Amino acid sequence: MTQPPSPPIIDFHTHLFPESIRIARERYFDGEPAFRLLYDSPKSRMAGIEDLIATMDEDGVDRSVVFGFPWRRMETARMNNDYILEAVARHPRRLVGLCCLDPAAAGAAAEVDRCLDAGLAGIGELAFYTGGIEAADLDHLEEPMALCRERGRLALIHTNEPVGHVYPGKTPNTLRQIYDLVGRFPQNRIVLAHWGGGIFFYSLLKKEVVQRLANVWFDTAASPYLYDARIWTAARDTIGLDKILFGTDFPLLRAPRYLKEIDAAGLTPTQRARVLGGNAAELLSKCA
Repeated sequence: MTQPPSPPIIDFHTHLFPESIRIARERYFDGEPAFRLLYDSPKSRMAGIEDLIATMDEDGVDRSVVFGFPWRRMETARMNNDYILEAVARHPRRLVGLCCLDPAAAGAAAEVDRCLDAGLAGIGELAFYTGGIEAADLDHLEEPMALCRERGRLALIHTNEPVGHVYPGKTPNTLRQIYDLVGRFPQNRIVLAHWGGGIFFYSLLKKEVVQRLANVWFDTAASPYLYDARIWTAARDTIGLDKILFGTDFPLLRAPRYLKEIDAAGLTPTQRARVLGGNAAELLSKCA
């Protein structure tokens, strides 16, 4: 008897850098404190298009959402975004691209407009590594978020848990700041990276939170480094299974590490299929 095909796996959180950055990262440290913070160590891995496709083939990942880094220098942001556009053009069935930059940079809205015109599915992973998500940051997000809202595209925002161990790239964001961000842009489709810093736990409150998170999804990037495997069922039982998007943070981690945790968590095959690709496919279909 023929076995039914396996449901697709979609990795919603992967980073790509052009070769010029991969081979000489130190040339891009000047004026980019966040990039230096995360990539000063040669142990911080970087990947190109070929690396990702080969890894996807090896790990059984069907599609990936790809993006660069929230550069302050617009020249570098454009170069990295052009590389994402190249990646999607070369592998349109495998890759979905997002425009990444610092929203506070001069010309940020114009760059977002250019990238969305070229077919990217939204913006992200936007991050505020050197501070929390302050009111001024929300002001800078206004134009990029408006462009995404008008065109039905998504926004992927870096968030992290406000307590626990310290690591490079962990920002001083608070749950209130994350909550205010999604409240500022209620009509935008927003994906909060890294489980949204755990804010979904507050959907257990009887008033307000569920409504505010109605247009918000949560990716699982770096989960094995951050959370016990019980996070999968905890999220299922609080915010709901349909809000979870599988993401690896490649090349930081690869899919098998997550699949082992998902299996240990005891999700049913149907639940597993939703988390690994079904939810992402539905969201991306709205951003085409």
